Amino acid sequence: MKRYLFLLAAFALSGPLTLAAQADTTNAVVLTPVTSSNLPDAGASLIRVLGAFALVIGLFLAGVWLYKNWARLAQGRGQQPKLNLLESRSLGARQGICVVGYEKQRFLIATSPAGISLLSHLPDADGTEATTEAATATGPMPFAQALAQVLKKK
Repeated sequence: MKRYLFLLAAFALSGPLTLAAQADTTNAVVLTPVTSSNLPDAGASLIRVLGAFALVIGLFLAGVWLYKNWARLAQGRGQQPKLNLLESRSLGARQGICVVGYEKQRFLIATSPAGISLLSHLPDADGTEATTEAATATGPMPFAQALAQVLKKK
């Protein structure tokens, strides 16, 4: 153990030496001192390190952006969402009313702490009337009348 420590101390105190193998037939190892002509250019090394660092940071930021925007990218390829929140209004602290569209159908729903309830089917987005149980023989109820009727039940 002392022998290895002695060799390590002798190597550390011997100064900046590097091992260079000679290309001769004796395979002798010759110690040559490190001089300023043997060292690489500090400016070029710094540029390489900063370039590698910028590349790693750029790849990391690109991965974060892809992770956050993956759904939007998939949607842009023609996969339009079928369910949309068309409009919403607050009716109080924790109550609201919303118009929700699914494909071409539209629904009026109410939200509250107790849950979500369907108030009425609305005319389709293309202008045709929706076939619902709420429609009577005389035709569908106007929106204001349907809303008043539902609110009276509660």
